[in-house]
Amino acid sequence: MKQNRVSIKKEMLAGITSFFTIAYIIIVNPLILADAGMPYEGVVLATILTSVVGCLIMGLYANAPIILTPGMGVNAFFTYTIVQGMNLSWQEALAAVVLSGILFLIVASTPLKDILSKSIPQSLKHSITVGIGLFLTFIGLQKGGIIEASSDTFVKLGHLDRPDAILTMAGLAITLALFLKNVKGSFLIGIALTTMIGFMMGHTQEVKRMSEGFSFKPFGELLFSFDFSGITELSFWIATFSLTMIITFENMGLLYGLLPDQKKFPKAFQANAASSIVSGLFGTSPTISTVESASGITEGGRTGITSITVAVLFIGSIFAAPFIAYIPDGAIAPVLIIIGGLMVQQIQHIPLADFTEMFPSFLIIALIPLTYSIVDGLAFGFIAYPLIKWMSGQKKQVPVTMYVIAFLFFMNFVLHTII
Repeated sequence: MKQNRVSIKKEMLAGITSFFTIAYIIIVNPLILADAGMPYEGVVLATILTSVVGCLIMGLYANAPIILTPGMGVNAFFTYTIVQGMNLSWQEALAAVVLSGILFLIVASTPLKDILSKSIPQSLKHSITVGIGLFLTFIGLQKGGIIEASSDTFVKLGHLDRPDAILTMAGLAITLALFLKNVKGSFLIGIALTTMIGFMMGHTQEVKRMSEGFSFKPFGELLFSFDFSGITELSFWIATFSLTMIITFENMGLLYGLLPDQKKFPKAFQANAASSIVSGLFGTSPTISTVESASGITEGGRTGITSITVAVLFIGSIFAAPFIAYIPDGAIAPVLIIIGGLMVQQIQHIPLADFTEMFPSFLIIALIPLTYSIVDGLAFGFIAYPLIKWMSGQKKQVPVTMYVIAFLFFMNFVLHTII
């Protein structure tokens, strides 16, 4: 605590803020995995318990303020690509999750992690932070109804006279005022006040109800239900390779972008890997270091106490999930927008005058939010970096490992086209 110059109170406040920023995963993850044929109520409990274990591993082992929950994006990949697209059963898909987690843990526990870490240029590391910041802002604007989908331009300005947009703008004004005045717990207070305004406006979330109250029975259908019977099939190995690429490089990118102290990267990376294995055992898609961790870090979270606090709150959410689900998106959106703006400040550390460093960074920054995928944004930048250096006669500046990483990302794209 002395080394990190923090207090237990500040760490717990950071944890509470992170929890309420990420709490939506309790409802959203089961909705997506239910499309794979998995029992909704069982996945609710699997999501909660996986998050509890993941946050405890991160807090107790890595002493880092990073929150681990089943990741958005990778859960959609699990359902719509692996199960529905490649015709694996959800039990076989869980086996792919377990195996990819083991492969991830091998990378994270061997010199491979140091080789990967040292090979990635600083410009790309800073661009990951900026790209994630823009991604957070995009999610916040979307959640808050400030922007919406368009059949003509893909995205457009939303209807600002709608209750959700009005609530978001009110919440943004309140949270900004608290943040600029350096009020302790400004994000958490902003969420609470905006939620109260939402209730007074009659604006609450529409959430999926539990069928007959909360039950632990459906979780029994998921626990240790992974099935390796399809291990001889090519589709199983394509799914495993793709998942390994996603969770390894997405978590690496997120930790580069989020960790206040990069000395904690090795253990945090290993905690990520261990948690990924647990997710497959418990019956859900892989866990990811969540971008919402930035809310607690911005509130001052620096140690594992932040993650442990989130774990405790997730335990309490087993019975409080229906109430947490009523927090409107308009209360969460302002926090995401402000944090996104703070993270974009890292662009000043990218050598913009050097085109060979700037352009790959630019691709990462642009494509993380535009593809709605951190790993796809990384892929474009990591492929472009050695190519541009090679074309400009600077190929000796690129470590051999970067060429290998670029090739793996390229092969992942090729496999996706085959699927």
